[in-house]
Amino acid sequence: MAMKRNGGSQLYASILVNAIFAMVNYPVVLISTVLAPFSLLIVITFVSHGTLLPVAIAGALIMTMISAGTSMQQDLSHLKNDFKLQDMIVSSPTSALVYLVGMAISEVVYSIPALAVLIVLAAVYVHATLLGIVAMFFVVLIMFVFAVSLGFVLSTLTSDVVQSWAFAGIVSTILSALPPVYYPITYIPLPWQYLAYLSPATYAAEIMQNTVGLTTFSATTILIDWAVIIAVAAVMTYLAVKKAKWRED
Repeated sequence: MAMKRNGGSQLYASILVNAIFAMVNYPVVLISTVLAPFSLLIVITFVSHGTLLPVAIAGALIMTMISAGTSMQQDLSHLKNDFKLQDMIVSSPTSALVYLVGMAISEVVYSIPALAVLIVLAAVYVHATLLGIVAMFFVVLIMFVFAVSLGFVLSTLTSDVVQSWAFAGIVSTILSALPPVYYPITYIPLPWQYLAYLSPATYAAEIMQNTVGLTTFSATTILIDWAVIIAVAAVMTYLAVKKAKWRED
């Protein structure tokens, strides 16, 4: 019972420190959070004269959760290196998993304004079946788990916040610039499409776009897409929990 209370307290503390504090004391972060996923969404919608709006909305949902997960890397690096918070957590009964889950939930709370707007847009413009909605939910959830785990692993490797910025730039390029999340991969000419498949976000985008109905992929392709995103999320979660440098040797 005591361990459960300690875990619950740690989860609450993570949400309070990493999300509620910033949202209450610095309201400008809410504007930044809402605007971030809409920049490409607006551009793609204008360029396509609205035909790609459903795809762009689905893509914005993916990128919002990926951004929330990977941004945890910078938050954790800041708390670890500037406030030495991780040193205090390590010396407590709190496990790496509880710390990771608490910080992950805080990133979701931080992204609620953007998610709320996107969900409303999706309800209006994305015409998916109930099964499609369930599929979209699990795609977004799996990509968030992957991104959070990746962010945690990178945060344990950084020794300075400036170094975390460099990691953030690399991750952002691989997960945001390469994959055709806001538009179908068929818009990318060969052989450049192969570069897009280096990012797990491409596989998630194909599932979402197939669900929306604007782009149709074969059943085999969709099965491969599911296998890839589940596998990369599982591997990254394992590395985050078991292999990340949580305690100093």
